[in-house]
Amino acid sequence: MAKGTTHSATKAEALKGRKWWLVDANDQTVGRIATRIASILKGKHKPLYTPSMDTGDFVVVVNAGKARFTGKKETDKVFFTHTMYPGGEKLTPMNKLRQRHPEDILENAVRRMLPRSALGRQMLTKLKIYAGDEHPHAAQKPEALPLAQ
Repeated sequence: MAKGTTHSATKAEALKGRKWWLVDANDQTVGRIATRIASILKGKHKPLYTPSMDTGDFVVVVNAGKARFTGKKETDKVFFTHTMYPGGEKLTPMNKLRQRHPEDILENAVRRMLPRSALGRQMLTKLKIYAGDEHPHAAQKPEALPLAQ
């Protein structure tokens, strides 16, 4: 490589060095976990990082139902969706979403930190979130991800 040029990763290079990480969300702040997970999914922790390619790793999150929020977000935060029909807006309070689908809270936070394109949707497929402490990815031997950096 010539001096002063930037290296862009190839698809083979990006696929070769993928790792599996395990994150325990028990009593961790949702936003701080989400930023770290989004960075790992993008591949920004690697020297091979290329913005236009998926160079990131797989992330398995356990205990997503036990992640916490700061302030009054637990009672005041509302998730908005729309059915695309007139008057079809749905507002779901945080505490109801935590009861029904606790893993969706963390998935929404991470998804909104990724690119809004086909590349971002591809990165999101490498995120596996579970509400409890059991996960079916033991065969991949995920390493514990240090959250405090």
